[in-house]
Amino acid sequence: MNVVVSGLDVHKEYTYATILGPDGEKLAQRKMPNEEVPDFLKPYGVERVAMEATTSIAPLYRRLTEEGYDVLVSHPKKTRYIAEARIKTDKVDSMALAELPRVEQPPSELRAPAGHRGAPGEGAAKVVPRRAAD
Repeated sequence: MNVVVSGLDVHKEYTYATILGPDGEKLAQRKMPNEEVPDFLKPYGVERVAMEATTSIAPLYRRLTEEGYDVLVSHPKKTRYIAEARIKTDKVDSMALAELPRVEQPPSELRAPAGHRGAPGEGAAKVVPRRAAD
């Protein structure tokens, strides 16, 4: 995949962000207030962003999609890479989330809400995992 991606570990007041280049190299990683995230992503040319589904992501999800980012939302308990990690820190979680959108075909637990009508928590369509073709 030839794009710059970001993993966002979003909390109520702040986000821990990791940006990976096309070859998977870490370009940047830091903690910031939620409202600073879009400005942090711009200089790196980030195209795809992944974040865990939490009660805190709605405002940031809305802003990033409005600004044209391809935002993928991960179910925290179904993303085994994160859920089963032995070390649980914001830094580790954001790095794991940044790795997820790098795959060509994201796993079923990481899909952009198809046909969504708004941000998570605002009447958005439910995300149903896709089944592999028989």
